[in-house]
Amino acid sequence: MKSLFSWLIALLSLIVLGACGYWFWLTSEQEEIYSVEKIANSEGNLILEFYPHISKVTRPVDTFVFPIAIGSIGPDTNLYSGPNQYPFYCMTLDSGLGQPEIDNHAGLGVPVMDEQSNQVLGFSKDCMAKTRLRYFEITSDNQIKPLDERNKAIDTNLLLRVEQGTINRFIYTIVMPITVDEMGDRQAKSQWNNRLIYQFNGGSGIGFRQGRQKPERVIDRQLEQLKLGYAVISSSGNKTSYTYNMLLAEDTARRVKKQFTSLYGEPLYTVGIGGSGGGLAQYLIAQNSQGILDGLIPLYSYPDMITQTTYALDCDLLNNYFTFRANDRKAWRDWTRRRHIEGMNAINDFPQRAGFLQPLNQLMSGFVPSFPDGNSECINGYFGLSTFINNPRQGFLRAFFEDEVVERTNWSYWQDMANVFGTDQSGLGLSTWDNEGVQYGLEALKAQQITMAEFIDLNKKIGGWKPQNQMQQEEIVLPFGHKVPIWLTLWGNHNITTPDDNGIAPRHSGSLAAIEKAYRSGQVFIGKVDIPIIDARHYLENELDMHHMSASFYTRLRMSAADSNPENQVIWVAHQAFNPTQLAFEKMDEWLLNLKAQPNLSVTDAKPKTLADTCFDEQGQVIDSGKAVFNGIWNNHPQGTCTARYPMFSTSRIQAGANWAGDIFKCHKISIEQALAKGVYGDVDISTQLTTLKQIYPQGVCDYSQSDMGRPQDLD
Repeated sequence: MKSLFSWLIALLSLIVLGACGYWFWLTSEQEEIYSVEKIANSEGNLILEFYPHISKVTRPVDTFVFPIAIGSIGPDTNLYSGPNQYPFYCMTLDSGLGQPEIDNHAGLGVPVMDEQSNQVLGFSKDCMAKTRLRYFEITSDNQIKPLDERNKAIDTNLLLRVEQGTINRFIYTIVMPITVDEMGDRQAKSQWNNRLIYQFNGGSGIGFRQGRQKPERVIDRQLEQLKLGYAVISSSGNKTSYTYNMLLAEDTARRVKKQFTSLYGEPLYTVGIGGSGGGLAQYLIAQNSQGILDGLIPLYSYPDMITQTTYALDCDLLNNYFTFRANDRKAWRDWTRRRHIEGMNAINDFPQRAGFLQPLNQLMSGFVPSFPDGNSECINGYFGLSTFINNPRQGFLRAFFEDEVVERTNWSYWQDMANVFGTDQSGLGLSTWDNEGVQYGLEALKAQQITMAEFIDLNKKIGGWKPQNQMQQEEIVLPFGHKVPIWLTLWGNHNITTPDDNGIAPRHSGSLAAIEKAYRSGQVFIGKVDIPIIDARHYLENELDMHHMSASFYTRLRMSAADSNPENQVIWVAHQAFNPTQLAFEKMDEWLLNLKAQPNLSVTDAKPKTLADTCFDEQGQVIDSGKAVFNGIWNNHPQGTCTARYPMFSTSRIQAGANWAGDIFKCHKISIEQALAKGVYGDVDISTQLTTLKQIYPQGVCDYSQSDMGRPQDLD
C-alpha cells in the first residue's frame, strides 16, 4: 500500500506542478626525492603512509612515443596515477568519434556493432579511438561549422584544425588556428601566437565513464582567444564530472600537453582556464607538479573536493533536521535563521525548484505537510550531492550499465578514489568525511541567534551519515524519465543515523588513513603554489548558487599559512552582467610575458602594477581595488569596499567554530570542561547542560585551535 500511495502522491504532485510549467533538472618537506614507482604496489595502488607530499615525488619518464600518429591509438593505461578503473563507460559516440576500438571478445565493456548488419563484432572496455583531424570554420556571426577538408572555398573569420583521439582512455582535443592553405597539413601553425590554453571543466562526478568532449564545445569556450591566435588543448579526463582524482587528472594533462609539444614545440607559456571543479583542478595540478601550467585562471573555484564535501555533506543532515527532526519545526521556516546554522546564504520567499518534495515526504512520514516558503544554498546548490557522491548503492551512472555490473560496483566519490585513499574490509572506498565533535550552530549560540534549547536539540538529533556498508539506494520514482526524479527519501534520510534511546543520533567518523593519503596524494590544497593566479568569479550569493565567493579566500588563507606569497593570487569578483574572463587573459599574458622577459624576477615582482584584488559592477567598471578591498569576517579586519558591495557568507563548519581556511576535516577533541576553560562557549552559560553535552559528545568536542588530525606533520 505504501508503494502505491507513494506513486499516487508523486503523480498527483507532478500533474499539479506540470500545470505551472514545472521542469526539474539536477544541475559533486623531505630531502629525499622519491619516484612514483617506489610508492606504488604491484597493483599500481599508491602506498603513501610514509612518503612525502606528491609534489616531492618525481614522475616517471614516459615510454610512450609521442606524437600519436593519425589513425593510431594513444596510451590506454595511465603513466603513474594507478590502475585503470572498471567498469568504464565509453562515450566516443557521444563525442562524435564513432564507436570505440575493439579490444576484447570476452564481453567486457560496450559492444561494437557492425553498422550494416547490426551484429556485435567485439567489445571495448578501454574505449580507445584513433587519432583524427577535423576542420571547423567560424562564420562572421560566430557560428561554429564543421568543414569538409576538400572544400576550401571558405568565407570565414577563422579556420580551425581540430585533432581528437584518446589518451589515458579519455578523449583529448587540440585546437589550432590555421589558414585555408594549411588544411591537410597536421603541423602547420602559421596563425598560432605561441600561447597555449589548457581548458579544464567542472561538474560533480564519481568516475566510471570516459566522458563526452565535442570539439564545438571546446571551441565555443575559448572562441575569443582562438581568434587572437591562441591554441587550446583539453581532455574529458580534465572535467570533474568524470573524475575528481587529481593525480589522474594531472597524469592525463601531462600527456595531452606532451602530444601538443611533440607536434608544435614548447609554447611561450601554458595558462589554465576553467570553472568550479575546473578551477580547483588548476590549483591542485599547479601545487602538485611542474611543467604543465605556468599561470592559472580559476573561475568559481574551490580549494579541493575534500574541503567541499566537508560542509556540503552537512547540508542534507541539516535539512533533514529542519524538516523532520526539530522539536520546533516552525521556528526553522524563517530561512534567515537557517543561515546562522548552515553558514551559506538562505533567503525567505525564494522559490524551490522541487519544493513539492517536502510536503510529499512529510505526508509519508506522518507529519502535517507544508510547502517551503524559502530556500538556501544548501538546497538550491547542493541538493542530491549526498546521494550522488556519498552513497555507494545509488550512483547516477547506474543506467549506463547492466544490472549485474550495477550490483557489484560501489558508486561513490570515495570508490573513485579507492586506489588512493584505500578500502575497508568490505572493499568500500574509505571516506574522509567526519562530524564527530562538531558543535553545529555554536557561533549562532554565542551570538544569541539561537537558544540553548535549540542548540542542544540540533546537536542531539542531527546525526551523521551511516557507514557505507549500511547505506541503501534512494527511494526514487521516475514516472517521466530520469530528467524528473521524485525523491521519496528526501535528504537521504534513510541513510542518516537515527536517535538512540537517549534521543542522540550517532555521528560519523572519517578515516584518518584516508585523510592522510588525501594530503600526501595532492587531493588537498595546502597552499604551496608559486605561479601567477587570477581567481575570478561572478557574485552569485543572491542566486543561492553553490559557487560561493568565500571559497576563493580559503585558498588565500592556505597560501598565507604555507608561506606562499598570497600576492601571487589576485581575486576578482564581478556582477553577473560583466564577464571578466577576457580581461583576465590580457592581464595574465602581461604577467607571464614579464616573467619570460625577466626570469630573475619573482612572480610577485613580475605582476603588472595595475593588477590587484578588484570588484566590478554590472558595466565592468571597477568599484574598488587594492589589498584591503575584500577584508572582512574571513580575516578579522574591518569590512572592505568590495565585501560591503558583495557580502560574504560562511559554511556550517565555520558556524560550528572552525577556521575560515576550511582545512580541518577531522578535528582534535577536548572535553566539555576543557572547552569551557578555553572559552569555546564565550559568555554562554552551559552549566545546566553539562550532562547533556557530555552525552552528545562522549569523546569531546572539536578544538579548532589545533590542526586537522589527519594532516601529516611533515607537510607543515
